Amino acid sequence: MASENIAQSASARPTTYTVRSGDTISGIASRFGLATADVLDWNTLGWRSVVYPGQTVRLTAPPSSAAAAGGTSATQSTPPASKTATAKTHTVVRGDTVYAIAKKYGSTVSAILTANKIGGNALIFPGQKLTIPGTTSTTSSSSNSSSSSSSKTSTSAPKTSASAKTHTVVRGDTVYAIAKKYGSTVKAILTANKIGSNALIRVGQKLTIPGTTSTTSSSSSSSSKTSTSAPKTSASAKTHTVVRGDTVYDIARKYGTTVNAILTANKIGSNAIIYVGQKLTIPGGTSSGSSSGSSSGSSSGSSSGSSGAPAGSASPPQRTATLSGAQIDNAQLIIRIGRELGVSERGIAIALAAAMVESSMRNLDYGDRDSLGLFQQRPSTGWGTPEQIMDRDRSIRAFYGGPGNPNAGKTRGLLDIAGWESMAFTVAAQRVQISAFPDRYGQWETQAYQWLALHG
Repeated sequence: MASENIAQSASARPTTYTVRSGDTISGIASRFGLATADVLDWNTLGWRSVVYPGQTVRLTAPPSSAAAAGGTSATQSTPPASKTATAKTHTVVRGDTVYAIAKKYGSTVSAILTANKIGGNALIFPGQKLTIPGTTSTTSSSSNSSSSSSSKTSTSAPKTSASAKTHTVVRGDTVYAIAKKYGSTVKAILTANKIGSNALIRVGQKLTIPGTTSTTSSSSSSSSKTSTSAPKTSASAKTHTVVRGDTVYDIARKYGTTVNAILTANKIGSNAIIYVGQKLTIPGGTSSGSSSGSSSGSSSGSSSGSSGAPAGSASPPQRTATLSGAQIDNAQLIIRIGRELGVSERGIAIALAAAMVESSMRNLDYGDRDSLGLFQQRPSTGWGTPEQIMDRDRSIRAFYGGPGNPNAGKTRGLLDIAGWESMAFTVAAQRVQISAFPDRYGQWETQAYQWLALHG
């Protein structure tokens, strides 16, 4: 009977679906009786890709000609530019979003992402040049050759440099692992392909690997000196293999070092996601490289989170970031709800900083353990059901708390904490989030006020 129902639904199933607020790929797949892995594959998405409202998702396999290239090959994405003499070039300015750019030129988000070989989660930045396919005005032929974003850059680099290589991304790849494989560095690959450190690479994407040579041993040696120079010169350096449940904070405590030291030694950002099987260099470590597999820290909402930080992490420097369209939308919602609730400018800034630390201002459907959403709130610690937590409006109100707390009696928000106004910025955020990295909130204080002024 179940198989009959699935067959019936498949016959009536639409070929595409337009994403709505709160949707996830797994939820969409379940709704239409599909396997999540199939939907990800048909849309050239990864397991950590985030869909956004208005995005069109395929519910059937693409034509064999497109599927063979994963929908992202140069042969599929470059013809519109070469066949259509009306393609334009847009230079990104502050406040731009891909959605707004698409509306301006009468194009679509999907077409712009495909033409420029960027994922739906990639950050666009001021000064970046984007190819706009399918526009109706006459443009010069130079738009195809000089403004084709990372698509043109990454495919032409191997032709102009005899030592460069091209890598086609497969499931499970990370930029870090690719850099190690080719004896390059993460920074070099990001620069060569004009992608940001927060951009998601996707299956089938072609990456230019600069600085490689036919003699692999020579390039590998060069790379190791670049990426692990500190450990090479320190006899006490250790290597730690990441296991499920690990956090950088816990690893730092285990080896008697600091979070900043580990991030620096491995050339990864504070918002980077470590993954099972990844090998981390531990500078100045004194313990063995094995892991207990347990984690005492957590992301937002954990009842066992630490209220302190590793030694050496006090007075963190201020951080800055330019938000993408989806991030700006989330920031504006945090600001709007804060003002609706009568929260002070400082309280709104705290909420913005917390969202940036926890999710990079994205409504994620994954996280440490069962953490979800903008503030990485956890169903297991009473913040609500997964569906409730993925509801941005509800999660923001739960963070603020107060008389309108939708989760009243189960969790406390900022306004529920007595004396929060007189607390240090990072302390007030930590009282709500109970994070394993309390010092990080303060790193975004200056930037949070700037976002408030810019997007409020």
